[in-house]
Parts: sequence; structure tokens; C-alpha cells
Amino acid sequence: MRGLHIAMSDFPVRETIDRMVSVVEAQGWHLFARIDHADHARKKGLELRPTELILFGNPEIGTRLMQDRQVAAIDLPMKALAWEGERGQVRIAHNTMAWLKQRHALADEATLRAIDEVLAKICASVRQSS
Repeated sequence: MRGLHIAMSDFPVRETIDRMVSVVEAQGWHLFARIDHADHARKKGLELRPTELILFGNPEIGTRLMQDRQVAAIDLPMKALAWEGERGQVRIAHNTMAWLKQRHALADEATLRAIDEVLAKICASVRQSS
């Protein structure tokens, strides 16, 4: 999918998100929200395979993107999704920095790189070989 980085996780959805949150917090970033879509569906009598979303960021870093192009705030804080597919495989996804750069005509390369580095660490945390 255009603008998304999608990768496999070696862990169930809950553990995948737990690992991602650990990296977010270890990097000094803030977890704004953790949303369990499957739990909310279940409470309404609907079925959904495990699906969780986190919203996270670092105001010192994210603010720089908004100073560059204030409309970038529509895509902040950052988001990461973990879900279980039909065959039990767990995947994760997040917006790519290249997509955000293009979408908002961002010029702050250093900030984009800083965010990309944290996203790479988050993705690495859900692979057993990491």
C-alpha cells in the first residue's frame, strides 16, 4: 500500500504492541493512546481478529514538522498498527516518512530521519532475530 511500511511480527498482537510501546518509551517518546479495536468490536457484539493501534510521539520532534508545515499535524502523533491476518500471521504498519514528506512538502530532513530511526527500532523489536 502506498505510503505504508508493512512488516511481519514474530509475536501475537498484544505482545507485538507491548514490545513497540517499550521501544517508544525507551526512546523518550510519549504513548498518547493504545486502542484495542477488537475489544471495542467485541463490546458491540461484533467479531474482529486482534487489531491494536498506538499513537505516540515526541513534542520536541513533532513540533518541528508542524513548524515546517503546520498541516502536517493531521498525521501527528505517529501511529502504528498491529493486526492478525486470516491465517494467524501478525503484521505491523506505519506511515512512511517519505510519504509524509511528499504529502506535506516537508523540508526538515533531520527531523524526518530522527522519526524514521525510531520507527526502524520499533519494527526491529517485533522480530526474534533482533
